[in-house]
Amino acid sequence: MSNPAASATPPVTAPDPSPFRLIEFITLFALLTSLTALTIDAILPAFPAMAASFSVADATDLQLTISLMVLGMVFGELAFGPLADAYGRKWAIVTGLLIFATGTLIALFAQSMTMLLLGRLVQGMGVAGSKIGTRALIRDRFQGEAMARIMSFVMMILILVPMLAPALGQLVLWIAGWRAIFLMLLVLALIAGAWLVVRQPETLTTERRLPIRPLPLAKTTLRILKHPQVMAYTIVAGLVFGCQVVYYSIAHSLFEDLYQAGARFPLYFAILAAGIGLASLTNGALVMRLGMYRQTLTALIGMMGISASLAILAWLGEGKPSLPVFLLLGFWLFFGVGLLFGNINALAMQSLGQVAGLGSSIIASFSSLVAVGVSFAVGPLYNQTVYPLALAFFGAAAISLVLVISVYGRDCGEVEPVRQA
Repeated sequence: MSNPAASATPPVTAPDPSPFRLIEFITLFALLTSLTALTIDAILPAFPAMAASFSVADATDLQLTISLMVLGMVFGELAFGPLADAYGRKWAIVTGLLIFATGTLIALFAQSMTMLLLGRLVQGMGVAGSKIGTRALIRDRFQGEAMARIMSFVMMILILVPMLAPALGQLVLWIAGWRAIFLMLLVLALIAGAWLVVRQPETLTTERRLPIRPLPLAKTTLRILKHPQVMAYTIVAGLVFGCQVVYYSIAHSLFEDLYQAGARFPLYFAILAAGIGLASLTNGALVMRLGMYRQTLTALIGMMGISASLAILAWLGEGKPSLPVFLLLGFWLFFGVGLLFGNINALAMQSLGQVAGLGSSIIASFSSLVAVGVSFAVGPLYNQTVYPLALAFFGAAAISLVLVISVYGRDCGEVEPVRQA
C-alpha cells in the first residue's frame, strides 16, 4: 500500500537503463551523501584527544562539535534549496563542497575550541549543499516507489560509512593525530566534487529553473509549509534524526562509562550501525511490493516496542542493561531507523515536483532544526544510563506514528511554484 498522493510530475530525465551507469550513479551519490555521516562519525573516537588539545575538562563537552555542525546544516539547507532551483543541482552540490572544504580547513588548523566549533559550523553549512542538491537531483530522475528504492540502495552503500567511520577515524588518530581526520574529509570532498563535475549531467533544464525573486519565493515556501503531508513527514524525519544526534553525541561516553569499552568503541558502534544497513537492503527489496506507508508504520511500531524494552531492562539493571542486550536491542532499534529513512524522505518529497530544490531545502532545514532541538533537550540529560536514549527514541516514534497516520490517505495535491511577483 503506497501513498495515494503521488506526484503527477514525471521524472525530468529518464533513468539510464545501463546497469553500469546506475551502479555508478548510486555509488557517486552515496559518496556525496556519506559526507554528512562521515563528518559526524569519524571524529567520535578523537573526542578525548581533541579535549586534551584544547584543555577541555570533560570530553563530553565535545558534544557541541556535533550539535553545531547540525545547526550549520539548518542555515545551509535554507539557502541551497532556492539556489538549486535557480542555478541547477550540480551548481548547488559543487558550491556546497567548496564551503565544506573551507570549514574543514578551519577545523584542521584550529588553535582553539572556538575556531574548531566555527569550522564545524561552516562544515555543516557546506555539506548542506551536497545533501540538498543530491536529493533534488534524485527527485528529478525518479519518483514514488522507484525513488524510495534508489534511496534505499544509496543508504545500503552509505551504511558502510557509520559502520567503518569510527574505526577509520581511530586508525587515522593512531597514525597521524586527530587533525589528519579533517585532512581525510577534505580529500574525500575534492574527489566527490571532481567525479560529479566530470560524470553527472545536470538534471534541471534551463526552462524549468526558478529565478530567485523574494515574493514568489516566500509564497512558494508558504505553500510548502502549509502542505500537511510534507510537513508531517518532515517533523518525523527531524525527531528520528534528533535521536541519532543524541546517540552520536554520547555514544563514546556511554560505551566507556557503562561497559568500560572505549577501545572497542568502533566495533560496537559498527554493530549498531549495521542495523541501518540491513534495513536499507530489506527496504530496497520490499518497498516496491509493500509500499512506503506500510514500511514506515512497521518501523515506527517496532521502534516503540524496542525502545520500551530497552528502558524496562535498564530499569531492572539499575540503568545499565547487559552489553549483549544493549547491542541486540540497539541493532534492531537502528534497523527501524534505516527502514524509516529510506521511505520517509521519499514520502516528504512526493508532492514537491518542480519545487524539489526549495522543498528539499525546507524539509532538510526544518528536520535539522527539530533534530537540534531534540539534541539540546536530551543530550544534557545523559547520566551514565541508557534511560535518556531509550525514552528519546520511544517519544520520537510515538509522536511520529500519530503524525504519519493523521496524514495518510489525504489527497493534498502537488505544490505548484509561484512564478510572478
